[in-house]
Amino acid sequence: MAAPSSRTVAVGGALLLLLVFAAPSTFVYLTSAPAASPSLLLNLKPFGARCPPAAAPPIRVFMYDLPPRFHVAMMGAASASASGSGFPAWPPSSGGIRRQHSVEYWMMASLQDVGGGLEAGREAVRVEDPDAAEAFFVPFFSSLSFNVHGRNMTDPETEADRLLQVELMDFLWKSKYWQRSAGRDHVIPMHHPNAFRFLRDMVNASILIVADFGRYTKELASLRKDVVAPYVHVVDSFLDDDPPDPFEARHTLLFFRGRTVRKDEGKIRAKLAKILKGKDGVRFEDSLATGDGIKMSTEGMRSSKFCLHPAGDTPSSCRLFDAIVSHCVPVIISSRIELPFEDEIDYSEFSLFFSVEEALRPDHLFNQLRQIPKTKWVEMWSKLKNVSHHYEFQYPPRKGDGVNMIWRQVRHKLPAVNLAIHRNRRLKIPDWWG
Repeated sequence: MAAPSSRTVAVGGALLLLLVFAAPSTFVYLTSAPAASPSLLLNLKPFGARCPPAAAPPIRVFMYDLPPRFHVAMMGAASASASGSGFPAWPPSSGGIRRQHSVEYWMMASLQDVGGGLEAGREAVRVEDPDAAEAFFVPFFSSLSFNVHGRNMTDPETEADRLLQVELMDFLWKSKYWQRSAGRDHVIPMHHPNAFRFLRDMVNASILIVADFGRYTKELASLRKDVVAPYVHVVDSFLDDDPPDPFEARHTLLFFRGRTVRKDEGKIRAKLAKILKGKDGVRFEDSLATGDGIKMSTEGMRSSKFCLHPAGDTPSSCRLFDAIVSHCVPVIISSRIELPFEDEIDYSEFSLFFSVEEALRPDHLFNQLRQIPKTKWVEMWSKLKNVSHHYEFQYPPRKGDGVNMIWRQVRHKLPAVNLAIHRNRRLKIPDWWG
C-alpha cells in the first residue's frame, strides 16, 4: 500500500485538531492503537466523570475557651466523664426537650475528640492556633440555657439566660477574630426556637445552627448562611429491623402520638385529630414526652408503616427524626418546613409530603396512604434504613453521623462567608449594587 501523501496527513491532523477544540468537554486520548472513527471519538466520556474528586480534608475549627457555666455546667453534676477524656457524657436522665435540642453539646464533643482526621470520617478538627482556623466555634449551650434558666419566657429566672448572652457578646466583641469578620466565620448553635432570644440580632452575620426558620426574621437567618440541623431523636434507634416481610410486620397504617394543642402552624394537629381518629389502621394519640410516652412512641413507630409529622409550634419537630430512626415512612405536613442536609439527601425518596390544604381535605390523606403499593412502601423503607445513620449522635463521632453531617454543611457555607469577608475589606460602600 502506498504511503499517505503529505496533503492527506495534513487533512487528518486538521480533523483531529477540530475534534479536540470543537468539544472542550470531551477528552481525546492518543494511543498507538488503530485510529478510531470521528463518531467514536466524540462519544468518549470525559475523564473527570470516571474519577470522582478526592474527599476534602476536615475543616480547621478554633473553639473559644469559655467557662463551664456557658456549657457543661448547665448539664448538672450528675454528668459522668465520657470515654476517659474528661468531657462529661450527656446525662441519661436528660431526655425530652433538652435532648432534642442538644446539637450544641454534640458539636462541642466532636471537637474534644482527637482520635482521627479525614481517615476517620471527620469533617472538622480542632486547632489551637486561631490564625490557622477556617471557622470559629462558640460553645454556648443556648438551647439548654433557655430550658434550664426558667420554665417559661416570663419566669424571672430567665434573667440568668440573658446575662449569659450579655457576657458572651462582650467577650466576642473584644475578640480580634470576631472583629476581623464581624462574626461571619463564627458558628453559633441556636437550635431551640427560643434560644439566644435576648441578643440574637447581634449575631445575625454568623453561621447559625437552627432547627428551622419558624422563629427567625429573614434579616437574622436564611439558607444562604445558616445550617438546618436535625433534632436529636429521643426514641431508641431500631437496630434489628430486618423481618422477612417488613410490610406485613407493621400492622398499623398511620401513627401519631404527641400533643395536639399547639400554637401557630401546630394548630393543624387538632384538626387532623378530628379527621383521622377512628379510621381503620390509624393510631392518633395525645401524649406528653415523658418516659412512658416515649416508650409507647417507640413501640408505635416500629409497628407502623407511616408516621404522621404535622408542624409543631414551628414547622419542624423531633417526631420526624424519631420516625426516621424507627424506619417508619414519614408523612410530612407543612408548607414551610426546611430539612437537614437537603443538598445531599432527597427526602422524597423515603417520605411523603402533603400541603396543609391537602391534609385537611376529608379522607384525602387517608385514602392516599391506603393506595400506596406494597412494593413502593418497601422501597421507601429500605432507603430510610440506608440514610438513618446520618441522624445519629454519638461520642466519639462516626463517619457520616449527625454531627459530621452538620460540620460538612458548615463547610458548604464557608465560600460565601469568605466572599463576604474579602469584599467587606475593600468596599467603600457596602452592597453598592443594591
